[in-house]
Amino acid sequence: MNLSNLKPAKGSIKKSKRVGRGQGSGRGGTSTRGHKGAQSRSGYSVKAGFEGGQMPLQRRVPKGGFKNPFRVEYVGINLDKLQELVEKYNLETVSIETLHANKIVKKSDKVKILGRGELKAKVTVKVHAYTTTAKEAIEKVGGTAETI
Repeated sequence: MNLSNLKPAKGSIKKSKRVGRGQGSGRGGTSTRGHKGAQSRSGYSVKAGFEGGQMPLQRRVPKGGFKNPFRVEYVGINLDKLQELVEKYNLETVSIETLHANKIVKKSDKVKILGRGELKAKVTVKVHAYTTTAKEAIEKVGGTAETI
């Protein structure tokens, strides 16, 4: 075997339809486009979503919703989860870096402390936001709630 006698597999190569090349080709005349109408003309294209005059789907379905582009999404962490962390790792300060190191949040996340559960340890918390109940609970135990 060499390069001079290589051939493609049988049936893998097909000749393209040569349309509009005279009556003798069998595809002359209307060139497989049928008779008259927009679809037989050159330059014809159907608009996206056109359904033959029927009301298109995107106009039949009602509009809905609003996405606020300025919304700030917080990852909520409850006091009981904070207490677990403090007990497990003997922490005096809890910050974004600490939470990221323990795979609770991503580095780019904004964190909000929520008020579920009970905090017993005196701890300094440095995150983006707090609920009023969470802030009171942290300060009640003698800790500090610092906002970044």
